[in-house]
Amino acid sequence: MYTRLLFILLLGATWMCSCQTEQSPVNTLADRVTEGTSKDRILFRMIADENNPLKDYFEISSEDGKVLITGNSDLSLATGLNWYLKYVAGIHLSWNNLSQKLPEILPLPQEKIRKETSMQNRYYLNYCTYSYSMAFWDWERWEKEIDWMAMHGINMPLSITGMEVVWYNLLKRLGYTTEEVNEFISGPAFMAWWQMNNLEGWGGPNPDSWYQQQEALQKKIVARMRELGIEPVFPGYAGMVPRNIGEKLGYQIADPGKWCGFPRPAFLSTEDEHFDSFAAMYYEELEKLYGKANYYSMDPFHEGGSVAGVGNTEGVDLAKTGASIMAAMKKANPEAVWIIQAWQANPREEMIASLNQGDLLVLDLYSEKRPQWGDPDSMWYREKGFGKHDWLYCMLLNFGGNVGLHGRMNQLVNGYYDACAHTNGKMLHGVGATPEGIENNPVMFELLYELPWREERFSSDEWLQTYLKARYGREVSPEIMEAWRALEYTVYNAPKDYQGEGTIESLLCARPGFHLDRTSTWGYSKLFYAPDSTAKAARLFTSVADQYKGNNNFEYDLVDIVRQSNADKGNVLLEEISQSYDRKDKEDFRKQTQQFLDLILAQDRLLSTRKEFSVSSWLNAARSLGTTEEEKRLYEWNASALITVWGDSIAANQGGLHDYSHREWSGLLKDLYYQCWKAFFEQKQAELDGKPAGQEINFYGMEKAWAEKSKAQTLKN
Repeated sequence: MYTRLLFILLLGATWMCSCQTEQSPVNTLADRVTEGTSKDRILFRMIADENNPLKDYFEISSEDGKVLITGNSDLSLATGLNWYLKYVAGIHLSWNNLSQKLPEILPLPQEKIRKETSMQNRYYLNYCTYSYSMAFWDWERWEKEIDWMAMHGINMPLSITGMEVVWYNLLKRLGYTTEEVNEFISGPAFMAWWQMNNLEGWGGPNPDSWYQQQEALQKKIVARMRELGIEPVFPGYAGMVPRNIGEKLGYQIADPGKWCGFPRPAFLSTEDEHFDSFAAMYYEELEKLYGKANYYSMDPFHEGGSVAGVGNTEGVDLAKTGASIMAAMKKANPEAVWIIQAWQANPREEMIASLNQGDLLVLDLYSEKRPQWGDPDSMWYREKGFGKHDWLYCMLLNFGGNVGLHGRMNQLVNGYYDACAHTNGKMLHGVGATPEGIENNPVMFELLYELPWREERFSSDEWLQTYLKARYGREVSPEIMEAWRALEYTVYNAPKDYQGEGTIESLLCARPGFHLDRTSTWGYSKLFYAPDSTAKAARLFTSVADQYKGNNNFEYDLVDIVRQSNADKGNVLLEEISQSYDRKDKEDFRKQTQQFLDLILAQDRLLSTRKEFSVSSWLNAARSLGTTEEEKRLYEWNASALITVWGDSIAANQGGLHDYSHREWSGLLKDLYYQCWKAFFEQKQAELDGKPAGQEINFYGMEKAWAEKSKAQTLKN
């Protein structure tokens, strides 16, 4: 008996010891982001705040010469870690610098720092982000991004990786062949628009290995998110079906028309007898693969999808549609919440009015420019906002993954606190970043995700000073402060009524022409500030570059700021070239066009110094996912086409999609944009010199040829 008792006690002691030494999720996160230098130096304690159970909080203090971070969850602790790294240790982890060793002597806070928030929801991502930035990420890149999410307090990111496998399994279950499935599911770079009911099949067909790879990747992603207390937002079912399902299975479907020249997938009316069973199968297949979700994202009639009915003039009953979509989701998970985007006319009031409060969460997608929460100055003004429904204040910021310094700092900050104080603010539950592309303008993302943790309205100017100290790990020099002041009052405070969707577009990347005012169909390239503003910032940064040698954040910003200055010069120079052509001044035209071409090559050389601004990084990531040369070529074409022609000739030219996702990147500047401009200028110079006009240049053909050309050998070199 004594021996047995002793054995039990020893076993218990061993179990307790193993539990105590096993690292918590936030400890392992800290270990990753500090490159193994945080162990036994930064302590984490999870303690609930019984006085404020509905608030998240973290505290940063010191204990026995170590940093102590206390919080109510792993996510709060991770957010506290990031706050410590930025504002005590002077380490800013950003996309250009996602991990960094701690200094040998660990800085301790001078006094306890406490932050708390009642904003329970912090959302992240846009369907488009998955194509414009994430299409070819592997687990190594995803692991870093999930750590970044956790450290920014993000607890509900959109998660659509591997959702094509759900549809693959579902359609196979319904009798579709593999070939028929692949006619419906898009290629890797175009999954976002397929998921949003905008197109079918473009960029495919996908090999079997793609589905296997993405399923395994998503399972890792979801497991890590949940480990850290992050709830993934899965796409729910809102009625999308293949266009041929009517002839194949006899479903009654509506034709939602076209999107930028692409025929949309069909819409299965919620009143059709097959809707409930189809939705049930969708959620079953989704749950089999990735489990239930607490949030499902659905956006019926996205970007102008027709709400016309099947064979009648009354159209879709929006109230019934909303109720049926909600019912199908609730059947899959009674606790789930429907996430919907406020974009253009959506969500339509008739569709959401009868839904229960608490069952719907609206993303006010473009709050920093076109808010719908009730700002009377907005062109998308809704007097009552979203009525009884909860909503999030979101920053869109980037379109198409385009490169450029851009933001609305003052509008972002003041709009948030105005919304909090507004009568519609009582339904405000948090913030979100909904960019079409990421890995750009880190200052804006830091600003957004700090908003919930700062109870009082603050000056973006004062905040910027603390950010820069964190960004560069030291008190900044007067030159750097002056440079950022020039940026703060120009590119980072774009007017609310500025025509373009996102950044000022670089005409170095445009299809050649005269008097251009944009590179993409919905963009804009006219400067709203003096053209020497960014040049001043570039000069100031360059003047102190030696003082910051080896500082990764500084060196990234230096390249980005000089790039913006060059792009602005190019936009101004092209207008001068246009005027020289108009007045038939062939000598000025010759001299100025050479300057423009030289500028493109100089920009290419500059950007080749950073992998973040190199097309080879994008293309290599795409090729690396292929298991055969054929697969590598398919993925490379997807990556190449997305950032140039986007679609076929109809979608590119008539649908307006060409250059929507243009990138001011090395490799692309030299090999495509330079060649287009050179051919154009030579033709126009010949005209001015009185020589016969040549054949009209087919720029779509040049773009298409670049996208279709294998660049494998170039990428190796």
